[in-house]
Amino acid sequence: MRASAILAALLIWFSAPALAQQDGAALYAAHCAQCHDAGDARSRAPARSAMQAMSFDHVLGTLTSGSMAAMAKERSDDERRAIASFVTGKAAINSASDAQGRCTQQISGFPQPLDGPHWNGWGVDLNNSRFQPADMAGLTAAQVPNLRLKWAYAFPGASVSFAPPTIVGGLLFIGGTDRKVHALDARTGCTLWTLATDGAVRAAITFAQLPGSDQFAIFFGDLRANAYAVNALTGALIWKTKVEEHSAARITGAPVLHSGVLYVPVSSLEEAAGSQASYECCTFRGSVVALEAATGKLAWQAYTIPEVPHPTDKNARGTQLFGPSGAAIWSAPTIDAKRSAIYVATSNSYSNPPAATADAVLAFDLGSGKLLWKQQATPKDAFVVACFTADRTNCPDDHGPDHDFGQSPILVTLRDGKRVLAIAQKSGVVHALDPDDGGKILWQTRIGKGGALGGSEWGSAADQERIYVANSDVRFLRDGTRRLDSTQGGGLFGLDLASGTVVMEVPPVACGDRPQCSPALSAAVSLIPGVVFSGGVSGFLRAYATDGKLLWEFDTAQDYKAVNGVPAHGGAIDGPGPVIAGGMLYTNSGYGQWSGVAGNVLLAFEARTE
Repeated sequence: MRASAILAALLIWFSAPALAQQDGAALYAAHCAQCHDAGDARSRAPARSAMQAMSFDHVLGTLTSGSMAAMAKERSDDERRAIASFVTGKAAINSASDAQGRCTQQISGFPQPLDGPHWNGWGVDLNNSRFQPADMAGLTAAQVPNLRLKWAYAFPGASVSFAPPTIVGGLLFIGGTDRKVHALDARTGCTLWTLATDGAVRAAITFAQLPGSDQFAIFFGDLRANAYAVNALTGALIWKTKVEEHSAARITGAPVLHSGVLYVPVSSLEEAAGSQASYECCTFRGSVVALEAATGKLAWQAYTIPEVPHPTDKNARGTQLFGPSGAAIWSAPTIDAKRSAIYVATSNSYSNPPAATADAVLAFDLGSGKLLWKQQATPKDAFVVACFTADRTNCPDDHGPDHDFGQSPILVTLRDGKRVLAIAQKSGVVHALDPDDGGKILWQTRIGKGGALGGSEWGSAADQERIYVANSDVRFLRDGTRRLDSTQGGGLFGLDLASGTVVMEVPPVACGDRPQCSPALSAAVSLIPGVVFSGGVSGFLRAYATDGKLLWEFDTAQDYKAVNGVPAHGGAIDGPGPVIAGGMLYTNSGYGQWSGVAGNVLLAFEARTE
């Protein structure tokens, strides 16, 4: 090849990313900016600054087969690549090998007894209490001030760390935005195996013996609505089942296994996809899917909205609309073996007519999926992301406040034997229902102002006396910048489960001059005897005594040297809460979704005596 030809080829090769970004800018402006550049961060879409922290491969995967696939389905492969190049400022790269950080010795069995300290699934038990007993925690209130960072594990190309770990038998299982599930040594963080999945895994992982087998398996769902069973020791796929065919469906709550049946909650992103004026909004209905744990075969599927969506009106641009829709299930179901019931909490409706089972707690029969009772908290809450954007074409008339439930109901037996089903809501209200009397309201207590990202978001924790609730009430400056308001939000509360009375309150912790900071506490709360753990959008993880006294705090928003050799950055804490087992505490750090500081790490702490 002549020198001039080589030079020409090199110029074309080097200019390709720049050209892709130029084309991507126009595509982004036409199809993406409405949500991602919206002045109001409640639009759900991450801002450009958050996407710049992501890898090209992650964004392209999200557009092609991930959570944004429904919105990008009309774009060609080249157009998706151009958008990914533009928003990240990067080109495709060959990702680092998983060989870094590998354990020096492979295992043939579990390093520790299976009945030893563990945290299994989202809520640590079938009641979703998020309360770890003393013998399982291996960490006392007196030891908490001595917690020190032991290791950090980083997810490549991520701007959020949104999947909580599961700890069983000395192993740690966790999903990531890299569309992989990782098995680590729980004490050192070295990698035992990884498994590629069809979509990112943000749900907690459930561990159990495979029914009718000597295999031990992990069960989880991904953001393409697939449920999986995988050999816990080898990472070999046992089965995979698509639980919902709707293009916007996904699994964000942890599946729960009980008596040989895996119960999978189904949520969706149609709340975002339905905001496009050309989209026929909306046809998704939330559901619980019951699968045979041994085979993945469908046993039953119970929809949160019994009525199939039907054509209603047309929007201002002539697009046909459908309803009722929505009532997604964002969180893990709760099992009530005594009543043979499964409890779920639902999201808002997406379109008119609003469903009577949206923003509600529902009880289904474990064996058949029959609806046993419903208790709606906020009626007529029809809402899509368009209600917060410039083009409100598909925003329902008289739209609701977006006060859905993002967390699991907690089933508690009080010391006097009375049973309570407690849950906090984005409205800022904590509810207590009677599971033995058709979900009758026992008490309701307000702890926050509420809002689309307000009130209580991802999870509360409870023992036999109190429920501990974190308040978000995150707010943004009204200057079109999507910047967090550093003066509003936050607060941690302990409520008496018998009466609903607030018996412990920790006021919001001010941000000072810390950038990209909010006092908001959006992440799930975790509890051990005498100690409440709560992570904040500020990036701080804090531990409080149950009288409200601060015992320990750690600023996670910093850089780390990761055991797997990936550049590691902490940031805002949102979504999952801390996991405590065997004398160690694990927390996610990094959440660029709502203008908080992006990050990509899982941090492991251990109490030290020096």
